[in-house]
Amino acid sequence: MTSAITAIVLAAGQGSRFRALSGQDKLLAPCVGRDGVRRPVLEQVLVNLPASVTRRWVVTSPGRSEVVRLARHYGCEVLLLDSAGMGDSIAAAVAASGPATDWLVVLGDMPFIQVASIERVIERVEGVSVPVHAGRQGHPVAFGQSLGPVLMGLTGDCGAKALFAQAEVREVPVDDPGVLWDVDVPQSLEFR
Repeated sequence: MTSAITAIVLAAGQGSRFRALSGQDKLLAPCVGRDGVRRPVLEQVLVNLPASVTRRWVVTSPGRSEVVRLARHYGCEVLLLDSAGMGDSIAAAVAASGPATDWLVVLGDMPFIQVASIERVIERVEGVSVPVHAGRQGHPVAFGQSLGPVLMGLTGDCGAKALFAQAEVREVPVDDPGVLWDVDVPQSLEFR
């Protein structure tokens, strides 16, 4: 049931490796999406969220006014968080989102994921749903309602990968290398 899922876009990390090489915020770095349009990385991520996902949160750090502006432009609620830790971000967003049936955790630096891949991941969420391409698990990952309390208990920089051992994991095969492609360095802005 895609209409009841809440997307949580993680955009609080500082991207220090990218910043050290380019001098700029990787979420705002321009890149050409798979649709051929040049947009900032975070905007590509937001454009790729299926229209059926109407509940959307972006977790970012204070002082990132352009990230906040983009999030609001795409109908997202914004959660400002001083911690760049993935666990802290997920826990805070799940708590802030209120009652949800399921959650879709999306990384703000993965601009090349196809909408169809996300739709397949959220098609039927029971426990954990994760896309798999070329034998490797990728992103975004969907978590069922029963995992809400555990998600709210995450802390620090540990993401939700540990939950894979505690829940039924449904691997969703996709023909989409974008589920494995994050932007950590300027050279990864160009999808090949």
